[in-house]
Amino acid sequence: PRGLSRRRLDSEMKIIGEYGLKNKREVWRVAYALAKIRTAARHLLTLEEKDEQRLFQGGALLRRMVRTGLLSANEDKLDYVLGLTTAKIMERRLQTKVFKLGLAKSIHHARVLIRQRHIRVGKQIVNIPSFLVRVDSEKHIDFA
Repeated sequence: PRGLSRRRLDSEMKIIGEYGLKNKREVWRVAYALAKIRTAARHLLTLEEKDEQRLFQGGALLRRMVRTGLLSANEDKLDYVLGLTTAKIMERRLQTKVFKLGLAKSIHHARVLIRQRHIRVGKQIVNIPSFLVRVDSEKHIDFA
């Protein structure tokens, strides 16, 4: 259960401020996704090195992490998956990318631009600030 611990509340507010989120549910959603990824990795690490399931699912998990840009191409061990943080995922959000690329004056401005359908990724207009930008579509973020 989520108790009322000052430390957690403060860290959540810090994340909300830093990445211009709307509410804590956005923080929790990322934390939950991260927890599921790490649980999967932890389960695979308990298996034998040459286990078929570990090779197959581990490979798939790592490829997915590399494609979404959460891991770099040379980090090809399951141990790196356990080292992922919420900040790493937050950095891949479209909202953060639009701000970091200088298309928006602030992180909040970035969210507004996205919601008002001014931003496209490739040929597609994206109006979801939490859209996770893949590595290959990163250079295609532009004004619609």
